[in-house]
Amino acid sequence: MSTKTPSEEDILRPIGTFSKKFIAVYGIAALGLVAFLVAWAYQLQKGLIVTGLGDWGSGGGSTWGLYIGAFIWWVGVAHGGIILSAAVRLLGMDRYMPVARLAEMTTIGGLSAAGFYILVHMGRPDRMVTSVIGHYHITVNNSPLVWDVTVITAYFVLSATYLGLTLRYDVNRLRDDLPDKFEPIYKILTIGYTEKEDAVIDRMVWWLAAAVIIMAPLLLHGGVIPWLFALLPAMPGWTGAIQGPTFLSIALMSAISGITIIAYAFRRAYDWDHIITDDIFRGLLLWLGFFTLLFLWFQLQQVINGVFLGPTNQSVAVEAKIAHPVYRVAMAMIFGTLVYIFLQGIRPALFSKKRALIASAIILCGTLTEKILFVVEGFLHPTFDIYAATPGTYFPSAIEWLSLVGTTALVALLFLNLAKLVPVVELHAIEHLRGDHEHGTEPTEPEVEA
Repeated sequence: MSTKTPSEEDILRPIGTFSKKFIAVYGIAALGLVAFLVAWAYQLQKGLIVTGLGDWGSGGGSTWGLYIGAFIWWVGVAHGGIILSAAVRLLGMDRYMPVARLAEMTTIGGLSAAGFYILVHMGRPDRMVTSVIGHYHITVNNSPLVWDVTVITAYFVLSATYLGLTLRYDVNRLRDDLPDKFEPIYKILTIGYTEKEDAVIDRMVWWLAAAVIIMAPLLLHGGVIPWLFALLPAMPGWTGAIQGPTFLSIALMSAISGITIIAYAFRRAYDWDHIITDDIFRGLLLWLGFFTLLFLWFQLQQVINGVFLGPTNQSVAVEAKIAHPVYRVAMAMIFGTLVYIFLQGIRPALFSKKRALIASAIILCGTLTEKILFVVEGFLHPTFDIYAATPGTYFPSAIEWLSLVGTTALVALLFLNLAKLVPVVELHAIEHLRGDHEHGTEPTEPEVEA
């Protein structure tokens, strides 16, 4: 346990300091976003044909590819992030309080990237108005895709409200130490604030956290998102009730991995060893192992059911998936990470922050690969294969790869900008850690360690 006492100055350090590394990272992220915007402008000019995603039918191929695979992945990162933050507040998991706000910001970034993918894949952004909003009263009753857009929008509003409420306490108490140039933003964040509302906000945040925990398995990454695929019986690679639990587990895996990487970056950049402690990384790694185990179990359920009991078309789809080298690599990456997490749980000497970072990066790559393959395989092995003579193939185009670079850069820029505007670690977390230091205790969670 670090002997250094956490202070307000620690969480204000990102706001008041600029470094060459910060400027370099900001420049790289901005360049990545601009590169994708240029590629997107070219796509808008020429049409989706430049990606090959419109090439189905007699030409084979897939009409959904990396765009939709990455969309699902980003939504999963977002949903998992807010679930983690909600669990901290709802279940009293004080150990992870220093990374709760990072999880909330991850949700805002992930939903922004996912929403961006919807616009990109529609071919023309104006179709959001003419096809979705203009006919919403009809489509909302009949289209799982519109359910998807509706839920993501509602979740964005819910998450932004959640984050805004928690920021009011911090901004009001730290206002004298925050930069004056952002005064209009701080006034908006704290409009009508009085200290009497703290207890009310605590209750509101608790109920919002409860809503998040309830909505996640029922409507979000355990419901509407997988329904978009599971309710299409013509695609045997998609349909099935197991998709809900699978999507939810992969969301939590991706979110924990992303938060681990982001937390490590902030810890290293601002000397937060005494705030984002080794104990937090060890706990996150154990939770990652738990949800990874669940995900692999769900994958096994799909494979066993499809190969041994499923109808012919489902067997063909499942056998094609498990024979694909990309799927095998993705599963090997995820299973290998699980083995490491299990071994370091038995032998703590195997744990290190860098190994946790590598494990998180591998999980993110594995889950993204699995989601893209999941989308594409569903198109390549339909029930009614009227173009069996030319089934076609799919490989992401350069524009699609740039979209992944661009959305990652977008999320990075969000964090970089927010880090200069508001504390990314809650003042409550500092007060809690300071209390632990004064009493000579360290927060632990026996059920996690066990």
